[in-house]
Amino acid sequence: MTEPARSTAPAADLVAAFAPTGALRASINLGNPILARSDAATGAPAGVSVDLAAALARRLGVALEPVVFRTAGESVEAVAGERADIGFFAIDPLRGADIAFTAPYVLIEGCYLVRDDSPRRANDDVDRPGTRVVVGRGSAYDLFLTRTLTQATIVRAPSSPAVVDVFAAEGADVAAGVKQQLEADSRRLGGHRLLPGRFMVIQQAMGLPKTRGAAAHAFLAAFVEEMKAGGFVADALARHGVEGASVAPAA
Repeated sequence: MTEPARSTAPAADLVAAFAPTGALRASINLGNPILARSDAATGAPAGVSVDLAAALARRLGVALEPVVFRTAGESVEAVAGERADIGFFAIDPLRGADIAFTAPYVLIEGCYLVRDDSPRRANDDVDRPGTRVVVGRGSAYDLFLTRTLTQATIVRAPSSPAVVDVFAAEGADVAAGVKQQLEADSRRLGGHRLLPGRFMVIQQAMGLPKTRGAAAHAFLAAFVEEMKAGGFVADALARHGVEGASVAPAA
C-alpha cells in the first residue's frame, strides 16, 4: 500500500477538529460495493473508503472508529448531524449544505438496466411519460435523477443493493445505479441488459461537517490529493478487485 510519509504531526487543534471524541469516526456506506463491503470472513467493513479512513486516522495519530450504514442517505445524515467526523459520498449540491467536500478521489459510472424485451435502446429513451425508474433512496442517482427526469416517475427502493429486486418485484421499466452492481444483478437474474453508455459520472469524495472549519477542510482536501498522486487509491482499487471505477484526476 503506497502511503506518503509525513515528517511532522498535525497540530493539536486540527486533530481535535477531526476527532473531538478522541477517535476518528468514519461513516462507511455498505450500499455502494465499489467503496465498501462486509468482509466475508470477519464481517468487518472493508474497501477503498475504509483504507482511506484508516490512512487518515494514522495521519492524525488517532484510532479509527468505523460507523457503518447500509444506505448513502444514512451515511450522509451521520456526518451532517456530526454523529460521524468524516464520510465518503458522491458530490451533490443538496448534500453540500452541511458537508464540505474534497475533490473526488474515484469516478464511478451510473447506468440503466432494462429487460431484454424492453423497447428502450438508449439512455434518452428513459425520460418518457409512464416510465417507472427505480433508484436507491437518498443515493446519488436518486438526487441526480430527481433533478433531471421531467417525465418519468421515480420509484425509491430502500437501498441501492435492493434496486433490481424492487424493479423486478414491481414490474418497473428501468433500474438505475452503479454499473457494476447492475451487471452483477443482470447475471444473477438473466434476461436483462444495460443500456449503452452512462447517464452520469459519480464523483466520489471525502467530506466532513462544515462546522469543523476551513483548516480541517483544507487538510482533508490535501490528504485526498496526496492519496491519489501517490498511488494509494489506485492500489486500494486493485487490492479490493474493483473494476469499472477509476482514480479521479488531480484537482
